[in-house]
Amino acid sequence: MKNINHNFDQLTEKEIINALSANGDDDLKGFQNQDNLLKASVLVPLLRNGNEWGLLFTRRTDTLQFHKGQVAFPGGAADPGEIDPQTTALRESFEEISLKPELVKILGCLPSMNSVTSYRITPVIGIIQWPVELIPSPEEVQRIFTIPLEWLASSENRQMKPYQRKGGDIHQVIYYQPYEGEVVWGITAQITVNLLTILGLIK
Repeated sequence: MKNINHNFDQLTEKEIINALSANGDDDLKGFQNQDNLLKASVLVPLLRNGNEWGLLFTRRTDTLQFHKGQVAFPGGAADPGEIDPQTTALRESFEEISLKPELVKILGCLPSMNSVTSYRITPVIGIIQWPVELIPSPEEVQRIFTIPLEWLASSENRQMKPYQRKGGDIHQVIYYQPYEGEVVWGITAQITVNLLTILGLIK
């Protein structure tokens, strides 16, 4: 895949839209075929912090039933009647971190992914206004933080490690090095790498 631009601060919104249109899921009108899996989506929030592009992440609380204490993108399962991934992603983002939908510009989707908890997850890419006041939901979100795209794209900051799931199966998953004490890994790391790959920022 041709690299768009390794001068990260010069990456443009138009380049992101074109890359997602060419390589991602271009259907924002409805969830993809679910294969009997539950529908879910996450918002992958891009932002400009000064001249630097970054991604916004959350760390889930230790009291949640699934993925407690893990780094994640805001998002979750579709509510009854929600037929498209951006509606779910924007609603969940507002519920989790008080991010108002009007402060998000949706650019496109990445290909959907299956989770070990039987969800079919559609990552929705959006640019958020920054800085913006965000309030974490006490029940769901312990912390909100950002990581620069350039750091996430560096191969020195991530590696594949074996992970043993419940039931004994061992899979290779992506782990990032700690960033300000936070570790991005698993499906969140995979979504991150998929985005960076589609943008041509890593090979």
